[in-house]
Amino acid sequence: MIEVEGLSRLYGSRLAVNDVSFRVEPGEIVGFLGPNGAGKSTTLRMLTGYLAPSSGEIRIDGIDAVRSSIQARERMGYMPEGVPLYHEMRVQEYLRHRGQLKGVPNITAAVDRCLELAGVADARTRIVGQLSKGYRQRVGLAEALIADPPILILDEPTSGLDPNQVRQFRELVRSFGGKKTVLLSTHILSEVDAVCDRVIIIREGQKVADLVPGDAETSLEEVFAELTTAGAAREAS
Repeated sequence: MIEVEGLSRLYGSRLAVNDVSFRVEPGEIVGFLGPNGAGKSTTLRMLTGYLAPSSGEIRIDGIDAVRSSIQARERMGYMPEGVPLYHEMRVQEYLRHRGQLKGVPNITAAVDRCLELAGVADARTRIVGQLSKGYRQRVGLAEALIADPPILILDEPTSGLDPNQVRQFRELVRSFGGKKTVLLSTHILSEVDAVCDRVIIIREGQKVADLVPGDAETSLEEVFAELTTAGAAREAS
């Protein structure tokens, strides 16, 4: 479970995230949406311990993620936008290294498992820096899965994937339903419609919607446009 209460983050005088609260229940797959600059990545970095909040509370499986950051991170797999990888290492070498840092038991089996899940088993002996962007994205997904965490936080995970790879990714995420808690940030609304149980939308650092795809009378695309362009239209007037 992910629990967020009154989460805010200041950059100097700019309030990038403003009093955001939400919950993601165990086994739930939730889309986290917003236009560019809305505060999505900042929120995810706070959830995963890469940024400290200016105020508010974060609990990961009941663990206070601010006071007990390491214990909270042990419960999560995080795939950031623009996955940082060691480009000089071979894929399986990189995954073994990451698994060892995380204290993963039976590392050989764990590497084999996440290579298959992420669809990069055929590239296991290739050098990371020689892979296409789509393959590097999938190596990042494999790294997020290496410790078989109960919670996954994925930031733009299908960036650079071709249509077949996107379809495979959707099938993988759907397979986590009821098994892993997933918070998925993406700009691809059809992806959210296809895999998410619920959608949270933020604009200008504030939560503006928490809804179930398909429950609204209008499409998710129309709901998103209405909620996220209102502020821009108001500023322009």
